[in-house]
Amino acid sequence: MRLATWNVNSIRTRVDRVTDWLQRADVDVLAMQETKCSDEQFPTMPFAALGYEVVHSGFNQWNGVAIASRIGLDDVQAGFAGQPAWGDKPDVPAAAEARALAATCGGVRVWSLYIPNGRTVDSAHYVYKLQWLAALRETAATWLTEVPSAPIALVGDWNIAPTDDDVWDIEFFEGSTHVTEAERAAFGSIVDAGFTDVVRPFTPGPAVYTYWDYTQLRFPKNRGMRIDFILGSPALAARVAHAEIVREERKGKQPSDHAPVLVELTEHR
Repeated sequence: MRLATWNVNSIRTRVDRVTDWLQRADVDVLAMQETKCSDEQFPTMPFAALGYEVVHSGFNQWNGVAIASRIGLDDVQAGFAGQPAWGDKPDVPAAAEARALAATCGGVRVWSLYIPNGRTVDSAHYVYKLQWLAALRETAATWLTEVPSAPIALVGDWNIAPTDDDVWDIEFFEGSTHVTEAERAAFGSIVDAGFTDVVRPFTPGPAVYTYWDYTQLRFPKNRGMRIDFILGSPALAARVAHAEIVREERKGKQPSDHAPVLVELTEHR
C-alpha cells in the first residue's frame, strides 16, 4: 500500500498536478489538506476517472481536507471527539472547522489533518491551536487503548517544526509560531501517546523540508520547514518499508508550497 499526504493549497487550482502525480507515483491513498473549497466545489471527476473514490470535508474557501483512495473508503468520519470549535466574530457562533477527516482504506485508518496555523503567539488562534492538539492527543490515545493493534495513520500539515533542524534558520523564526516550546511539546505528546514519525528515519536532516514559502526564492535557496508528517501507530509503523518527501513536486508550473510525503507499507501479517 502506498499512502501519501499533501497540502495541495487549493485543489481546484492544482487538480491536474495532483492527479498526474497520483498516476506517476502509483499512490493508493492520498490525504489532502487546504483544499479551499466546499464539498460541492471539489473536483471529484478527475479522480473518479483514475479509479479513485474521494471523500471531502470543506465549507468554504478556507481549510478543507480530503482523502482519495483506490482501495476503499469505509467508516468515513469528519472531525474527532472533543475537536475544539473556532470563532473570531462576536456575532457568529464558534464551530468546528474542516480540519480532520478519517476513512479506513485497505484496513488502515487514515486521518487527514490540517492543524491550525496559530498565526502569532499572542493570538487567540495560537491558544486554539494548542487546544486542538491537546484534544487530538487525548482522543488518539484512546484509539490505541481500545485497540492497541489498530493500524492508524495521522497524516497531514501539522504546522509545527518539531526540532531546530526542521527550519532553515531557527533565529529567523524567533518569537514565531511553529517552533515554540508549547507547540513542540504538543507534537511530542502525540508521539508519546504511541504515534511514531515514520518518515524521518528514511529522510534524515538537517535541511530536509516539506514546505517552502513562495516569496524571496525560498525554494531555490532551500529555505524551508519540515511541517508535514505521517505519524503511525505501532501496528502501522511496523509495516513501513520506505518513505520519502517528494521534493520534485514543489517545482514546475503553479506548484503547491508543500511537497507530498509518501510511505510504502508492507502487507499486514
